[in-house]
Amino acid sequence: MGENGPVSTSAVTNWPAPTAARPVNGTVLVPGSKSVTNRALILAAQATGPSIIGAPLDSRDTQLMATALSRLGVTIDRKPAAWTVTPAPLRGPAAIDCGLAGTVMRFLPPLAATAMGTVTVDGDEYARRRPMKTILDALRRLGARIDGDTMPFVLHGTGVLPGGTVSIDASSSSQFVSGLLLSGASYARGLTVLHTGEPVPSMPHIDMTVQMLRSAGVAVDDSTADTWRVEPGPVAPFEGTVEPDLSNATPFLAAAVVTGGTVRIPFWPASTTQPGDDIRPILEMMGAEVDLSDGVLTVTGNGLPAGVDLDLHTVGELSPTIAAIALFADGPTRLRGIGHLRGHETDRLAALVSNIKGVGGHAEETTDGIMIRPQALTGTLWPSWADHRMATAGAIVGLRVADLVVDDIDTTAKTLPGFPAMWAQMLAPGQACP
Repeated sequence: MGENGPVSTSAVTNWPAPTAARPVNGTVLVPGSKSVTNRALILAAQATGPSIIGAPLDSRDTQLMATALSRLGVTIDRKPAAWTVTPAPLRGPAAIDCGLAGTVMRFLPPLAATAMGTVTVDGDEYARRRPMKTILDALRRLGARIDGDTMPFVLHGTGVLPGGTVSIDASSSSQFVSGLLLSGASYARGLTVLHTGEPVPSMPHIDMTVQMLRSAGVAVDDSTADTWRVEPGPVAPFEGTVEPDLSNATPFLAAAVVTGGTVRIPFWPASTTQPGDDIRPILEMMGAEVDLSDGVLTVTGNGLPAGVDLDLHTVGELSPTIAAIALFADGPTRLRGIGHLRGHETDRLAALVSNIKGVGGHAEETTDGIMIRPQALTGTLWPSWADHRMATAGAIVGLRVADLVVDDIDTTAKTLPGFPAMWAQMLAPGQACP
């Protein structure tokens, strides 16, 4: 499956996934949301004054975004409790490294197009194969001069982008819409984005973008389906605290489901635009007890989850976690509406099928998803495919399958630094994870 993405062969990061000797009973403190942190950084770089981003996620993806903005002239003082972002006129020449971060490769170019000077954008090997032409062609139609259609590409900025109206097909990623909207207020004529094509996946992420723009004083009109209008004008400084990353919380909740234990996540928001919040009704459908009281989400499983038929088009990022749970279900599971996952960090559908078959399970790709039928599993190597969600899915499987080894566990640092230690702490009865 090498054509789907890189696989680490380094024995240094091979991780024997711990098997649960008993039902888990732990409290996990989940770090801040990557999606919110990187959106806040883009908005803060355009603001009329310094911003304070409280409790940001400090991970590879957010470090890449902060470093990219710093190279364009923005000052970012990164302290553990908060990051202070002081905007400045954006200037090149600058060389930007996106790593494998979709939020950096799709959010940074629309802002970098307003810089004065040359900006070169590149990333990890597999990032060079991720879809970029949609957003680069959109920027060209909005007045940008760009050499290349994939990474590496070069932006030739004049310090201003005319903006205007642009039609795109964002059916492969909501990040194309969010990336454009986040910088639209800095374009001379503002920005109107019209989506044409199949429904946009992961719409809650666009809702998050719109909400954060409005909280920064930016006028956004999304009253017409598949159309977003961002008015030109000032962006107010960001001041707030980043919510815990709810999608990153899901592997820990899954541990409660598959072991028949209990996991608690403090500071779960009562209201949020994070797609990860949808894990609550999904786990209830799979037979778990789910309670949100006084800001603490508590999930208790019975060790035998129910097989389900789910359309995950709006929350595709949850698919690896749900697929891992489904391996121990009481019947088949069908996950639908997630064909777009073939263009994520790796081809997640192919990776899941390959890994499940590798441990003796039954899985098959469908046109827009995956079918899983539970059966006896055996321990072996679980490749991460340089994808953090594939790695955490392997950790879930390892709770019930002895001798399972996740390769390149360090890839979890992309969005969840210290994951192996957090996982081990959760498995220690009565312990709270750091």
